[in-house]
Amino acid sequence: MRPFDPKGQFVKTDAGVLCDRAFLAHYQVSATQAVAASDTGVHAGIILADGSGSTLSVNLTSPAVPRALRIKGNAAGIVGNVVITGTNFANEVITETLVANGVAVVEGSKAFKTVSSVVVPQRNAAGDEISFGWNDKLGLPYKLAHNTVLNAYHDNTKEATAATVTVSATALESNTVDLNTALNGKVVDAYLMV
Repeated sequence: MRPFDPKGQFVKTDAGVLCDRAFLAHYQVSATQAVAASDTGVHAGIILADGSGSTLSVNLTSPAVPRALRIKGNAAGIVGNVVITGTNFANEVITETLVANGVAVVEGSKAFKTVSSVVVPQRNAAGDEISFGWNDKLGLPYKLAHNTVLNAYHDNTKEATAATVTVSATALESNTVDLNTALNGKVVDAYLMV
């Protein structure tokens, strides 16, 4: 059985104008998927090489559900581009470049379903490492031209402060929802118009 496709459905107004018909979608992230943000969930402490960058494509853990990633260095002076490659919600190959900034956490914005490789810069000093994890931005399975998220719930409680929603009509991975409440292994529900 094919799922219902809301695209291309129209309703006629009292003025005789055809408008796109909208549908309410309920997207749920289970408690086991909505784990807390982590600096090391993808990989802990990739040692940076002297003289050149390096690529790692083994022993990388993908998030349990599409979500944006983050990096963190272990020492001041770590700089350079970090390139992450993987797939989005639709299994399309995507990349994101984050710029390392010493020990600061650098947040990504694209929702990765899988992580297949990471490219790290050369070291500033011996012992430099960069860890990879995920943040609280959950990927949405829709390309949205504008924010249509009506409500978000954390652990079956409506969020008092509206979630931060990022949208893109062309890049699926750039559609994310970030609840005001930090994720902590409790179910997340988002209701949106599609």
